[in-house]
Amino acid sequence: MKARYIRVSTSSQSTRRQLTKSHPDELLYIDICSGSIPFNERPEAIKLNNAITTGKISELSVSSVDRLGRNSFDVQSTLNRLDKDKINVHIDNLGICSIANGKSNSIFKIITDVLANVATMEREALLERQREGIKAAIAKNPNTYKGRIKGTTESDDEVLTKHKSLVKIIKSNPNSSLRDLSKLSFDKDKNYKASPNTVRKIKNIIDNIKKI
Repeated sequence: MKARYIRVSTSSQSTRRQLTKSHPDELLYIDICSGSIPFNERPEAIKLNNAITTGKISELSVSSVDRLGRNSFDVQSTLNRLDKDKINVHIDNLGICSIANGKSNSIFKIITDVLANVATMEREALLERQREGIKAAIAKNPNTYKGRIKGTTESDDEVLTKHKSLVKIIKSNPNSSLRDLSKLSFDKDKNYKASPNTVRKIKNIIDNIKKI
């Protein structure tokens, strides 16, 4: 079975670019999470790994190699694991795969190692520029930049408003599991999917309100 892994940072980001070369026979695993999270800790990546372990997946496609980890080490660890499991990995923007003519593609490893390191350096450079920009803005005007105050959290009302569609799904399917509710929450048009942990959080808020 073929699979495709996609990651976007927020539900407002489009997955369209990463679906450009997708095929109807591919199983989709879409994570909506920060790229700083290690691959093996992402909800959909965990499901993908489980499917690979059980022999359900034999081929995996991604739009670019940086989708497979938080940094070069993580990407390389992911690719090494996939190689051990004999998974043929396709990288769309490079037009190459990890297995060619039934054998490991040595060129694939060289290219992906280089690009994983480049992606990590670019990310670190971007974060450094952001930090320098914030420092410069604060030095010019201390009130210019205001992030969330440390220790503050969203109110229950703010959380429920943020996840209106999920609230409706939970109320309409009171006996469904967290995983099933997570699947039901997926909205391709809005690029939204709640993780099981988010579903649990919303359910707890709803339950607490009922008790009041």
